[in-house]
Amino acid sequence: MPTAKVELFETDLQENAILFKALGHPARLAILNFLALTASCYTGDISQEIPLGRTTVNQHLDELKKAGLIQGHINGIKTNYCINTDVMIKLKSAMEKLIKNMNCC
Repeated sequence: MPTAKVELFETDLQENAILFKALGHPARLAILNFLALTASCYTGDISQEIPLGRTTVNQHLDELKKAGLIQGHINGIKTNYCINTDVMIKLKSAMEKLIKNMNCC
C-alpha cells in the first residue's frame, strides 16, 4: 500500500503544516485577532464581531480548534473560546525558526 506523502516528513514539519494551513484564511486570522484583542476567553456569538454568518464562523472555529490554535469550553448553552497560548508559542517558535533558516530576515 502506498505511503501518504505527508508521512515522508518529520513530525514537527507535519504539525507545523497543520498550524500554518489553519492560518490560511482571512476569517480565521480575524477570529484569532479578535480573541487576542479581547485578552481573555470570549463567550458569545463571534459572528457578531466578524462580517460572516454564524454557520461560516462556526466552521472556521472548528478548523482553528482542530489545529489546536483555540480551545472551546462549553459553559451552559454557550461556548467560551480562548486562544491556546501553548500552541501559539509553538507556532511563533516554528515561524521564527523558518525565517531564521531562510537567512533573509
